[in-house]
Formats: sequence, C-alpha cells, structure tokens
Amino acid sequence: MLLHFEIVTPERVVLKQEVLQLTVPTKQGEITVLPHHIPLIASLQAGVIEIVMPNKQIETMAVSGGFIEVLPTKVVILADTAERAADIDEARAEEARTRAQETMLEKKEHVDFTAIQAKIAKEMARVKAVRRHRGRGSHTT
Repeated sequence: MLLHFEIVTPERVVLKQEVLQLTVPTKQGEITVLPHHIPLIASLQAGVIEIVMPNKQIETMAVSGGFIEVLPTKVVILADTAERAADIDEARAEEARTRAQETMLEKKEHVDFTAIQAKIAKEMARVKAVRRHRGRGSHTT
C-alpha cells in the first residue's frame, strides 16, 4: 500500500508522488507516516523531511515550516519553503546561516530577532538535508 503525497509551497508544487512512508519535523516532534495513519493536522518546524519512495530510495528535503495534513491514504504538506537536498548548495546555505547568526549577535535595535532565528533554523535545516543526502551516496534519488 502506498500514500499519495504532495508538498506544496506558495510558489509551486515541489513533489507529488506515491510514497511508502515519510518522516517530518513537527513542532511536537518528528513523526513517521505510513499508509493508514490516523488522521491528523500538525504544524511543521524547520527541519528535514525524508521520503521513502516505492523503489526504497530515500528523497531528502529541507522544509522551513508549514502544516501537514494526514489522511489514511493521502498526505499534504503546505510548506513555507521546501527544497530537495540535491538542489541545495551547502556552502551558500552555511554562509547564509553564518550571516544570520552574525546579524543576531550585533544586537541592533531594528533587528527582528524572531525573523533571524527563523532564518537560522531554515539554513540549518538546508545544511542538514544536504549532509544526509550526501551521506547516503548512491542510495538517494
């Protein structure tokens, strides 16, 4: 049995495919969804999504937040941003995270610390996704 999975951002449909299972970072903790999972809706936090494809290969993605809706045979993620690990430039993501951390440390009055913390979390998720993807070598899509 497979799950119909869709991950959508405000800009585009990132992935729409039948999958065996997926693991996502919710604000209550990481969850793995299999076919016939109990229905739920949850908020996502910045982190890594791992998707097991029907051929058993794993697709790794970075997400910066959003919502997940789980039904017995369908999962929809409405994400703020989502990127496939294979498409992320690790050096640029690491550089963006460092810049955000430096901005936060400057302690300027006009700095939105919540936005900076969200940016740091997003970039950390991107770096983590790339490293997991790279660590699997030829086992990824």
